[in-house]
Amino acid sequence: MVFRKAILFAALAAFAGVAAAQAYPSKPVRLIISFTPGSSTDIIGRAVAAKLQEMWGQPVVAENRVGAGGTIGSKAVADAAPDGYTLLANSSAHAANPALYASLPYDTMRDFTNLALLAGGPNVLITSPDSGMKTLADFVARAKANPGRLNFASAGMGSGTHFNLEKLKIAAGIDVQHVPYKGTPEAISDTIANRVCCYWAPLNAALPHLQSGKAVALAVSSLRRSSLLPEVPTVAEQGYPGFDYTLWVGLWGPAKMPADIAQKINRDVNAALATPDLRGRLQKLGQEPGNMTIEQFTDFVRREIEDAKRIVEAAGIKPQ
Repeated sequence: MVFRKAILFAALAAFAGVAAAQAYPSKPVRLIISFTPGSSTDIIGRAVAAKLQEMWGQPVVAENRVGAGGTIGSKAVADAAPDGYTLLANSSAHAANPALYASLPYDTMRDFTNLALLAGGPNVLITSPDSGMKTLADFVARAKANPGRLNFASAGMGSGTHFNLEKLKIAAGIDVQHVPYKGTPEAISDTIANRVCCYWAPLNAALPHLQSGKAVALAVSSLRRSSLLPEVPTVAEQGYPGFDYTLWVGLWGPAKMPADIAQKINRDVNAALATPDLRGRLQKLGQEPGNMTIEQFTDFVRREIEDAKRIVEAAGIKPQ
């Protein structure tokens, strides 16, 4: 009798889980975006949110919570109820921060549910036309002639743009001054104004400025040239074989989310990313839409955390 009751309770629990997933979402979903409006994370996060809203028939409300390399937004989601109604859009900074901060207000693997990879794409190394630099070699030569004196922007400590910089410093053997900003729009603005020498801008954010002539592209960070900037050589082509860096954006929820709801979000996000309109929109921004299961994304995040630790150690960065 006890055994039969246990089976009955297990069946009822499973049925309740399926019913909850089928009903989800039954109210507005809040999407916390960890970087500033106009950043790559923001643009991708809002594009996916709009498509999910269309699919779900419920508002998906995007809210920017910026600062501290994306950790403020991450903390807000880690503390939220694990019911699927508060989600996080963050960049590869989410995986880099454990290596960059001596103490985080959460555990990156333990306090989140890994949900989906949204998109990934290269950065482009930009400078002001007034800088006089036209190639990566020009930048490296200037950096070596002025060790520690060139200011180089990032979208914040631990951001993908920061890690792209650290990888270049190691590859080229240069010493430049890292200047973290709140986000990409601010970093681009000061680069264009020649207040900082360079910035590894997300491709989608840099394109309008490159097309208008307000910025000059020196290199792209991927192994292959971008179809949107076919004339701009890669770092690898310019003397640093194997150099590759991709800025990616992912989706998370709080830890202990119901598995059925997490799986539904993953399936729906992947379905949204496969639609011709959203896929085309992201590709026009130089982003490749993601398509990972929860298990694949969890393994991916874990590997990115380990890679970030190796970069921090190689760069000699002391965690804050």
